[in-house]
Amino acid sequence: MDKLRAGVIGLGMGGNHLRGYLEHPDVEVVAIADRRDDRRALLPGQYPTFNGKIYHEGIEMIRHEQLDIVSVAVPNNQHKDLTIAALESGANVLCEKPMAMNTAEAQEMLDTAKRCGKKLGIDFSYRFTPQSRAMKELVESGILGNIYYARTVWLRRRGIPGMAKNNFNTNSGAPMGSWFFNKAESGGGPLIDLGVHRLDLALWLMGYPEPSCVMGSTYCALAPELTRRQGLDYTVEDFACAMIKFKNGATLELDASWASNIRENEQMSTRLLGEKGGLYQYNLNETYRYDVELYQEIDGRQYDTKLHTPCPEPPGAFQLFVDAVRDDTPFLVQPEEGVTVMRLLDAIYESNRTGKPVIF
Repeated sequence: MDKLRAGVIGLGMGGNHLRGYLEHPDVEVVAIADRRDDRRALLPGQYPTFNGKIYHEGIEMIRHEQLDIVSVAVPNNQHKDLTIAALESGANVLCEKPMAMNTAEAQEMLDTAKRCGKKLGIDFSYRFTPQSRAMKELVESGILGNIYYARTVWLRRRGIPGMAKNNFNTNSGAPMGSWFFNKAESGGGPLIDLGVHRLDLALWLMGYPEPSCVMGSTYCALAPELTRRQGLDYTVEDFACAMIKFKNGATLELDASWASNIRENEQMSTRLLGEKGGLYQYNLNETYRYDVELYQEIDGRQYDTKLHTPCPEPPGAFQLFVDAVRDDTPFLVQPEEGVTVMRLLDAIYESNRTGKPVIF
């Protein structure tokens, strides 16, 4: 079989996409696109096995290359147009999270994928960790019983993208990640950046139940002053919280922040409560490593079981997306799930705007 031809748009988060494709034996990365001169200049040193074409604009790459796979890893306001263009060109698309700026854009992307008969995957990367995969297997085994409550959290003490390490772009004087806190480019703040990951993980573990109503609040308490000190405008929230009720009776609570007065620099966790047991995933020592604990009652006694770490590393999103395209099998994240997440994010923002719950 001929190798699949892949192209990557955006070398920020897209660098992980590029690395994953370069490691897959059935893929040839024939092109990349990035608007930033500094990122394109680093290609030979960071990715020495890449020898494809280099473009300034993603749309130019799509138009000039015949691609089987396109990764879209650019600011959120570019997701829809580039994804639709790639799908209509005949490519399958793996898009970074969040799927789009809002539900309407996400639905248009899904409709285009169906019309073109192409795969559209969303990189909800926290599904692909060893601990998350182990949790999903436990849930599907029935060991928790009916899940009636979940809480999923990603909080930072001071972690505004591009600001934490004063990572400045010398061309503009603005932090490289400053598009994250520009609502016109991002669509929102930590809710759409961090919360989207923990929200998808909890929904996936719960079986993506159908929502019935959402009550949400967002705040902007700390970030405006932090960014003002560097002469920057901040136009999104810095903290968001929500309660989501589902038609099966279950409840999910969600918290997300880039800046909050907490003890930890970085706190991530997802807790599931079931009628037969509970599961709890949490990050270790404020890092991006995780443990999972299972809580049960057996013969009237309470047991706590801890997942042994490190776990075997499962295939990542990029490898699995290639496999799904090559073998015409389902990818782990379906675009319909991406649309559901966008509906919930939109509902949280709308509930905060009106002060009322959003009913589905």
